[in-house]
Amino acid sequence: MAGHQRGAMAYEYAFGQLERALRRSVSDRDPRIRKRARARAARWGEVLAGMVDGTLTIGSRTPVAATPAWVTLEVVQGGFATGRYLAETDLRDDEAALVANLPAEAPGSTPRERLNLWYLTDAGLAALRTALSSGNYRIDLPEDAALPVVAWLLDDGQPVERHASALDVIAELRPLMHRLRFTPRPTTTPAPQGAMVRLRPVSAVRESLREITTSRQLGAMRETLGVWHPLYDRLVELWSDTVDGELPQRTGESVTGGWPCRVWPADWTARRARWLADHAEALQRHPLATAHRHPRGNFARLHAALLACERDSGALSGRDVGQVRRALADTITKHGAPGSAARVRLRATQRAVAARPTHAALADVVAGRLDRFPDESGVPAVEPLTQPTTADEAPGVPAGEPVPPSLVAKVTRALEAPVEELVERGVIRSGDVLATVLPQLTSSLLAASIADPALAGLYAQTYTAFRRRRGLLLVDLAHQVGIEELPWIGALEPLRTHRRAQAANTARQTLTQATVLALSSFPQAILPNTLVRELGALARQAELRLPLMEELAADIFTGRFTRKWRDAAGVASRVLAGTLYARYYDLPGPDHWTSDDQHGLRQVVLGRHAKQTARAFAELCVRRAAQAQGDASRFRHSVAANGVVLEQSQILTTHNLAVLVDGLGLADRVAALAPDLADRALEWVVRRQKIRVDGHAALLAWKNSAYAWRQAIFFLSFCDQRVQRAAVERLRDQIEDAGLTPRLSPAADGLGHVVEGGRFTADGTTEGGGRRLLGWSLGPRG
Repeated sequence: MAGHQRGAMAYEYAFGQLERALRRSVSDRDPRIRKRARARAARWGEVLAGMVDGTLTIGSRTPVAATPAWVTLEVVQGGFATGRYLAETDLRDDEAALVANLPAEAPGSTPRERLNLWYLTDAGLAALRTALSSGNYRIDLPEDAALPVVAWLLDDGQPVERHASALDVIAELRPLMHRLRFTPRPTTTPAPQGAMVRLRPVSAVRESLREITTSRQLGAMRETLGVWHPLYDRLVELWSDTVDGELPQRTGESVTGGWPCRVWPADWTARRARWLADHAEALQRHPLATAHRHPRGNFARLHAALLACERDSGALSGRDVGQVRRALADTITKHGAPGSAARVRLRATQRAVAARPTHAALADVVAGRLDRFPDESGVPAVEPLTQPTTADEAPGVPAGEPVPPSLVAKVTRALEAPVEELVERGVIRSGDVLATVLPQLTSSLLAASIADPALAGLYAQTYTAFRRRRGLLLVDLAHQVGIEELPWIGALEPLRTHRRAQAANTARQTLTQATVLALSSFPQAILPNTLVRELGALARQAELRLPLMEELAADIFTGRFTRKWRDAAGVASRVLAGTLYARYYDLPGPDHWTSDDQHGLRQVVLGRHAKQTARAFAELCVRRAAQAQGDASRFRHSVAANGVVLEQSQILTTHNLAVLVDGLGLADRVAALAPDLADRALEWVVRRQKIRVDGHAALLAWKNSAYAWRQAIFFLSFCDQRVQRAAVERLRDQIEDAGLTPRLSPAADGLGHVVEGGRFTADGTTEGGGRRLLGWSLGPRG
C-alpha cells in the first residue's frame, strides 16, 4: 500500500512539474525563459513516459531499466531520472576527425563504438597516456576517465595483476561502448590544482555574460530616444516652416497662433522627400519602438498629412489642416518650438541616455577581458576585469563607462580564492553552494593517497566530476551511488595507500574548516544533503566514523531509520545532557541509548542490501510525534505525519550538529561563536516570518523557521544563563518591532520559561501560554 501511495505521489509530482513547465513555455514574455521551459517540459515528458512504460523505476538507485548504477543519468528536480545518459553525446569535432581517419575495416557498429575501440589499440592507448602525462585534458563526466584508467593499468611498466584489472573494467564498459563516451576532452593547458576554489570556471562565466541581451522594452526606448524623437522634431520643423505668423500654442482647450500650410519655403519639397526616405529606412532598421505608429498620436497625424501634401494644401481638407495645427500646438506647448532652448536641452538629455551602452554591450566587454584566461581556470582577481571601459574596447562603448554591480557579481563567480573569502564576498551564500566547491578541495585530498602524479590528477578530476552528479530520489533507506562503484575507480582503490596518514590528517583539518565555516556562515540553516555528503567523504578520508545523516523526504519516508540515527541520538544525548537544548526538547538521557542497544537494532534486507535498522529509535520518534500533537488519535499515516516523525528524528540527533562538534572536538570553538550564531539564527526567524506568504510557501517558511530556531537553541546551549536571558530579551524586542507578537511571542515565552529552569508539559506548552516551536503539524497551528 505504501509503495502504491509513493508511486501515485511520484506521478502527481512529475505531472505537476510538466504542467508548470508547459504553462511557462507559452506565458512568459521572455523568449529565453520560454525556450528553457520547453526544454524542461520535454524532460518531464520523458520522465512520465518512462514511468508509464516501466522503463523508469522512481525511488530506485538504478531507476533506468538494464542500466548499471555507475552510468551518469540526467536527473531533474526532485531526483527524478529522465532515462537519458549524459555521456551519450554526439561526437565532438576532434572526435569526428579521428573517426573519419579510421580504416574502413575498423570494428564498431556506431561512430562512438569505433572511437572507443580505437582507444584500446596501441595508438589509442599511447594517445591517452600522453594526455595523462601532460595533464592537458578535462573530465566533464565520470565516464570520461574510464579508458584513461585502462590505459594506465595496461602500461608495460605495470604488474600483470593490474592488466587483469584493466580487462575487468573493459568487460564492464563493453556493453555500452556503442553509446557512451569514455574518453576526456583535450585541452591546451593542465587543470588547475591547489587549495583555491572557484564557483564557476571562466568558460561558464564568459558564456553567461555573452548570453545577456537587451530587452525588447529597453531596445524600444533607445530607438524612441535616439531615432524617432529626432525624426519627430524634423517633422515638426517641416510643418512649422509652413505656418504664417506665430507658431500655434495651446491655451486651455483652445489653440492660438498662426495656421500651417500658408507659407511654402523653396526647399520644403526636397526636405519632405529626404524626411520620408529617412522615415522608411528607420522603419526597416528600428522596428522595436511602436509609439510613433499610434493612429491618434501627433507623429502619425503629421506623417499622414505629409504623405498627402506635396507643395500646397490642395490635397488637405480644412479639417486636416486643423489637425496639423493642433498637433503643432500640442508639441510646441509641451516641449518648445523647434530649435528652442527647452527643446534642445530635452533632446540632448535623451540623446545622452540613448547613447549609453547597454548592459549587454558592457557584458560583452567584460567577456572579452575574460578571453585571455583558460576556459577551465578561475581568475586571480576581479578588479582588473571590472575597471571602467577603455577606448576602443567595443564599438559603441565609450571610455570610462563603469561596469554595473550585477556584472561584477557574475565575474566574481569565477574568482579563485580561499573558500572563506568567497563566503565573505557573498559568492557562496548557502550550504548547498558551499557543497559545490568543496569537491575541489576534497578531490586533491583523496588523490594525495595515490603515488603516481599523473594518476592522482586523473583521480582528482574524476572525483570532482562525480560530485557534480545530481542525487536520485531514493526509498527504502537506499544510498546514493558511491564513487568506488565506478568500475574504473574501483580498480584504483588498491593503489590509494600512498601517504594515507598524512592525507587523513589533512582531510580532518579540511573537514573541521568546512564545518566551522558552514555553521558560522549559515547558522540558521541545517546542513543540506549535498554538504552532508561532502562532509561524509572528508570524514571517511580522515578515518573518522561519524554518523552523518541526510534530510529524508517526508513524501517517501517508510518509517524506518538505520543504525546511524540511533548512534547520532546517543551522541546528542551525551553531549547535551543537562543543557538548554536537552530541557527544551526533552531529550532522553545518555543511558537510554545504551539500554536500547540490545533490543532496538535488527537486520533487514532492502533490495540486494542488508541494513541494520534502529527499530526502537523509530518507535520513539513516533511516540514523541504523536505526543507533540496533543491528540494522539489524530496521528495517522500521511505526508504531514511523516514530517512530524522526521522532525523528531532531527531533534533527537540535532541533525548532525552534536556529531560534528563531538567528533571534531569543536566544543570550545562553538562556545566562543555561540552567542553571535544564536542571535543571527533567531533574527533570521523574525525576518522570515515577517514576509507574508500563503499556501505551501507559508508551510515551508514555518518549517525552515523551526529548523533555525532549533539551531539557535543548540548554540545557546553552549552559553551561560546570563547570555541566554539576554538573547531571549532581544528576541522579544525584535518580535514586537516586527509586529509579530501574536505569532511568535508564545514561542519566545516558551524559550524564556525553559531558560529560567522550567519545562514544557507533555503537549509542549507552559502554564503562562508559552509553546514549544515545531515545524510540522497535523492541524492548524496554535
